[in-house]
Amino acid sequence: MTTAPTRRTSKGAVGTAHTRVEGRDKVTGAARYAADIPFTELAHGWLVLSTVARGHIREIDTAPVLAMPGVLTVLDHRNALRLDTDYVGAVGKPDPTCAVFQHDRVPHLGWPVALVVAETPEQAREAAESLVVHYEQQPHDIDFTVDHPDARPVDGHMPAVTDKGDLETELAASAVVVDVEYTTPEEHHNPMEPHAATAHWDAGRLEVVDSNQGASWVVGELASLFSLDPDSVRVRSEHVGGGFGSKGVRVPQVAAVMAATVLQRPVRVVLTRRQMFSLAGYRSPTAQRIRLGADADGRLRALEHRSQSLTSTVHEFVEPSAGVARVMYDADAHHTANRVVPLDVPTPTWMRAPGEAPGSFALEAALDELAEKCGIDPIELRLRNEPERGPVSGLPFAGRNLRACFSEGARRFGWADRDPRPGLRRDGRWLLGTGTAAASFPAGAAPSTATVTARDDGSFTVRIAAADIGTGARTALTLVAADALDVTPDRVEVRIGDSAFGPAMIAGGSMGTRSWAWAVTAAAGELRERLALGAGIPPEGITVRSDTTAAIGALAAKERHSFGAQFAEVAVDLATGEVRVRRMLGIFAAGRIINPLTARGQFLGGMAWGISMALHEEAVRDRASGGHVGPDLASYHVATHADVPLIEADWVADPDPDDPVGIKGIGEVGVVGAAAAIANAVWHATGVRHRSLPIRPSRVLSAAGGAVDA
Repeated sequence: MTTAPTRRTSKGAVGTAHTRVEGRDKVTGAARYAADIPFTELAHGWLVLSTVARGHIREIDTAPVLAMPGVLTVLDHRNALRLDTDYVGAVGKPDPTCAVFQHDRVPHLGWPVALVVAETPEQAREAAESLVVHYEQQPHDIDFTVDHPDARPVDGHMPAVTDKGDLETELAASAVVVDVEYTTPEEHHNPMEPHAATAHWDAGRLEVVDSNQGASWVVGELASLFSLDPDSVRVRSEHVGGGFGSKGVRVPQVAAVMAATVLQRPVRVVLTRRQMFSLAGYRSPTAQRIRLGADADGRLRALEHRSQSLTSTVHEFVEPSAGVARVMYDADAHHTANRVVPLDVPTPTWMRAPGEAPGSFALEAALDELAEKCGIDPIELRLRNEPERGPVSGLPFAGRNLRACFSEGARRFGWADRDPRPGLRRDGRWLLGTGTAAASFPAGAAPSTATVTARDDGSFTVRIAAADIGTGARTALTLVAADALDVTPDRVEVRIGDSAFGPAMIAGGSMGTRSWAWAVTAAAGELRERLALGAGIPPEGITVRSDTTAAIGALAAKERHSFGAQFAEVAVDLATGEVRVRRMLGIFAAGRIINPLTARGQFLGGMAWGISMALHEEAVRDRASGGHVGPDLASYHVATHADVPLIEADWVADPDPDDPVGIKGIGEVGVVGAAAAIANAVWHATGVRHRSLPIRPSRVLSAAGGAVDA
């Protein structure tokens, strides 16, 4: 037994730049991802996906495949385990897509119809590609249209419709009216690491090693689906190569568990890149109508934001694009609505900044159009419409430093020197323009548990079922724990990604680090109190466990958000249709910044995604087949290094007084507003409004005559 370790009195770790604590392991290959971890007698599953967009399975010719070398079994709707989908999980009712092989219905192209399991992945793939499936094909509908007869309002994680005031009366009384429609295409996450899962049984206990955004979340879903005691399920996911909202409970985990249960040996299922386009979720296309009415001085009297997205015929998922208007601007009449259309397509899901990313494109572009009509600077127009309270909720803001973001951003970007007239600046063959947009994203927190153990050698171990999906969360929690314990970071080991550590918030909604840091801080504080009593530390250490449920439940109701101001300069060649982003600047008010190094990376990554959204990303479906045209990274274009110019990201002081560390959230706000800033800059360069993304060369060329691109 030893005495408590000596504390430090030097400057804290939080707020100083630190390289990732697992960085060396990642660059040397020591860090193992879900598909890298070896298992004895590991078998490999390969999914067979439907080749029709709607219909029923008539017959599956499994006999020839079962006779192929190495094939162990073929699972389909005739012999698969029965699953329970009649429950409400952590994020609502489950998407039946995950409940594989339960019936013969095919609701979209790329629907899982069978799993071939073999001794090697090569054998499994060859057998899966040889499996013959006969279908009774039916007509399908994938046409996403604004006037689709099946469109309806649907509540997601927010009410479908909000109404305040008499919209038509206020529009009629407005000196200036903007009535415009915007569209965004289907977009895909494509994290670097494909979705993968390995399942095995050990003495009656199910263990799953996968790539997820929340081990506790996966435990709950698998236990419900397979009617298991949650205490008999363990999920581990130490390293995750990107998630962006896509890595919840997906087909690989369920199929692997099903096969491992049947074969009683470990089974691994990994999605191919092409399969991810059908089974990993995506961002729905949107069609949005914005109506703004304002006085001559630009003050809003009426605001309407209506958004329509699509969903599958088996599950309702809403892309809540109109939700951003409920936070950003107020008006005497304020109407918003989110509607969905069920089509014969895969179910969409959360994609980085869900709702806010496409919604901010429409809203912030419309604000730019209003500024032009009013003859008011776009920044000034936004500041004149800064709400004092939540426009819909009526709640006070827990900090709203958007004004400071615009002030600092305008100074650094050189906005004061901007001539507002479009189409005047040139650099040889290039027309130059600048644009701006506001950004916001919710800053919530969810209950989590954590344990902190003091060792007799002066070190500390933190255990929490957090998920580091590439954001640097493991490093941020190390810094938070070090400050909470008043020691240097090198004396803290943070272990994450294991459901055995207790329930914790998922890595999603920009809520992960805030939620986990709260739990770690609480446990560390209680541990320090115990150590301050002078008690010795036994060889097994002293462990304290926290649960933040009560503390978070006691928070006063407020509008909690991170904010930002985006600025972009573009160059447009009307002869070729090229649009080049020359520079971008984002200034954010996103709470206390834990690690400036990884935080800046998150902001810059979000802004780069905004470039990709504005100029490149567009998944196109073939009406005849119902599937994608080129579901791969050769055909689905994303921004590359050549597209990413000088991008700068910084922040203003913005600690949250209601959070023990001052954290808000940074993972998604960097995406929001970026596409709108670029689109607004393209208008400034050319005098032509582009209301449909992406702003590809063909659209620039077709609009070169001066017509507005719709």
